[in-house]
Amino acid sequence: MNNFDAQKAGMIALLERLVEIESPSHDKAAVDRVGAIVAEECRRLGAQVEIHPQTGTGDHIVARWGPHPRPLSYEERGDGILLLSHMDTVFPLGTLIKMPFYEKDGKIFGPGVLDMKGGIVIALTAIAALRETGSLPPRPITALFTSDEEIGSRTSRALIESLAKESALALVLESGLMGGAVKTWRKGVGDFKVRVRGRAAHAGGDHEKGRNAIEELAHQVLAIQKLTDYEKGTTLNVGVIRGGIATNVVPDEAVASVDLRVMQPGEAERILARLHRLKPVLEGTSIEVTGGINRPPMPFDERMKATFERAKEIAEKMGIALQAGGSGGASDANFVAPLGIPVLDGLGAIGEGLHSEREYILTSSLPERARLLAALLSDW
Repeated sequence: MNNFDAQKAGMIALLERLVEIESPSHDKAAVDRVGAIVAEECRRLGAQVEIHPQTGTGDHIVARWGPHPRPLSYEERGDGILLLSHMDTVFPLGTLIKMPFYEKDGKIFGPGVLDMKGGIVIALTAIAALRETGSLPPRPITALFTSDEEIGSRTSRALIESLAKESALALVLESGLMGGAVKTWRKGVGDFKVRVRGRAAHAGGDHEKGRNAIEELAHQVLAIQKLTDYEKGTTLNVGVIRGGIATNVVPDEAVASVDLRVMQPGEAERILARLHRLKPVLEGTSIEVTGGINRPPMPFDERMKATFERAKEIAEKMGIALQAGGSGGASDANFVAPLGIPVLDGLGAIGEGLHSEREYILTSSLPERARLLAALLSDW
């Protein structure tokens, strides 16, 4: 296997190039500028590149190496390996002014270095190393670079699931855990809005004729929060509340935004049913619940245990002691797991400070993770 430490300078240079083209999810042109570089790099590495055009988000990039997957029946699974990365970030244009790309004390800072442009660099470097040594496996390898992961993957989900069904394994280049563990479980995520309607009235002259929507919503917030069950890994968080127009008006509407996280299959459906059974406490008010599950859970089940053990064996041959971990956050791996396809997440760069001005990666993790990924691709 290549000396990946010798590739570190080139990896840092490519990472700097990607990070300094800011790519917030809602700015199509910005994400497409990153996509153009990714597509260029993939073609340079001998890939067949497909562009999947989008209107509201950046285009999705599919790069293929090796034989093209054959058509499959509904029951069949392919034998390829799928690499999943995303090009969009949470940071708005102009973030680089206050949060520039730089390296210091063995760390690389900058918007999106950890989530997840470092992962893109790792994927491309592993492919390049395998091509250089003639070690690309004789099976299809497909890399998907999406543009909307940070905003729910609504335009890319169908493509992710379709490519996953061509594959015997999916490897996700989201950031790894501190210490180097990969992510073998993730919580599922749901987003809900609870809207309460009451009756407006003058707060001084007609207070008794009003029905205070904020008061009713306060009752519902307490009921919603009590649905949290830490033993099951289920949490509900009322994170945003809006209501009222003035202090001297009894508010006729109030809305709460609710974040749901679930670990166990079936929990999302249970909580959804409970939310839709919420009843008003105050006479003359009504409740409407909208929203649903964006990403199903990725549990540490028997399939995941077997997948991790296989990866651990491969890593041990390279002198890497691979550890398993998980996250309460979600990724595109959550779409793959319910399909019954082996998936490992967190194979990207290692660092801390996701989605904040403190975001950084450990410089050493770039060659280390590229080496691990190359081994998984060649030996699986």
